[in-house]
Amino acid sequence: MPKFCVKVYGCQMNVYDADRVRTVLCSRGWEEVPESEADLIMITGCSVRAKAEQKVWSELGLYDVSWKKFQKPLVALTGCIAQRIGERALTRFPYVRLVAGPRHIGLLPNAIEQIYEHQRSRINLLDKDPREFFSLDFDSDNITIKRENKFKAYVTIAHGCDNFCTYCIVPYVRGRFVSRKPDEIFDEIKMLVNDGVKEITLLGQNVNSYGKDINLTFSWLLKNAAQIEGVKRLRFVTSLPQDFNEDIIDVMASEKNICPSLNLPIQSGSDRILKLMNRKYTYSEYLEKVNLTREKISGLGLTTDLIVGFPGETEKDFEDSMNAIREIKFDLVHSAAYSEREGTVAAKMEGALPVELRLERLNKLNELQDKITLDINKKLIGQEFEILVDGDAPKGEKLLQGRTPSDKVVIFEGSKKLLGEFVKIKITDAEAWCLHGEVIE
Repeated sequence: MPKFCVKVYGCQMNVYDADRVRTVLCSRGWEEVPESEADLIMITGCSVRAKAEQKVWSELGLYDVSWKKFQKPLVALTGCIAQRIGERALTRFPYVRLVAGPRHIGLLPNAIEQIYEHQRSRINLLDKDPREFFSLDFDSDNITIKRENKFKAYVTIAHGCDNFCTYCIVPYVRGRFVSRKPDEIFDEIKMLVNDGVKEITLLGQNVNSYGKDINLTFSWLLKNAAQIEGVKRLRFVTSLPQDFNEDIIDVMASEKNICPSLNLPIQSGSDRILKLMNRKYTYSEYLEKVNLTREKISGLGLTTDLIVGFPGETEKDFEDSMNAIREIKFDLVHSAAYSEREGTVAAKMEGALPVELRLERLNKLNELQDKITLDINKKLIGQEFEILVDGDAPKGEKLLQGRTPSDKVVIFEGSKKLLGEFVKIKITDAEAWCLHGEVIE
């Protein structure tokens, strides 16, 4: 029986893709084992930031000694990182036998079996057509998708991106925007519900661009997904500000099982920088949508993505971002110092800032946001929330964790019998990164 190991780096879409591949391999008689025992290792990697890419390069180098001594493991490199560095990895590492871009997921199981059966073979499945996609379909009546979490699952609703923000490599490594057929999405949700999943997150680079290519809208898809019997909680990530509209807000407000949480990437508080980034909105337009959402959805958990140190960013531009943080008061900011990505427009722009200055600004922004987050969280002490208990807490033998509807992590003491259950929690303490509570029901 061939043995394999899956290692996933990066976004939820990589997790989703890897789960589908492992499911098919196991259904064909492969055994999933720890890395040290594997005949084949599939690395599904991220290439959005340089740091994530460097991590995978380092991982690949670790197999050199084992390969020279035992001629194993074989390595399959997949995901958007394969699309960027796949050919170089084939040349550099003799044990990398397969490289496959994210749009060739449907061909992966057969290709993996081929390189295992014919160990001298090497396969290149890098995406050539930016709109072509090979889906990985299987009979869901006979196969249960293997997931890290039994109670929560992701469902990809679209692939790729057509926006070409000047700093972003996604359109080049994940291809152009393609919506999945709604029936496929709904069938997958029903299958997950039947398998005991209680919380589903709809995934896409820009979920609210869904349907533009097939004459549908995301608000229509969201409403119909929420009305599927058995869907206890529904979330979605990530939203594009220019396509986030009142129709979506109204669906969120009207369907009780849609969580009051929203990730709406702002990327900068400076209109000048937003224009250089090719983001098709202004700060005032963004703020108007935030205010409307908060007006219609009480208890909204609002998070965002923000880049500091973009080429040409002045002190005023940076202060505009700081002021945006102060004014909007996000629950959480996923912040990053600008990272050059080869092939993007921004990588060729003049006015690149020293790395030290980028990191200095990043630290200042994080320090400000930590204070805002802590202040928001402390105001929740004494309040009660229903949470889905989804796993063990990172630290503490008897500690469990779950998330509020607004997507805040709650850590509390409880029996493992509560895993997968909805429980009522009273918040007793707060930190910037999580809440602490006690079970009251």
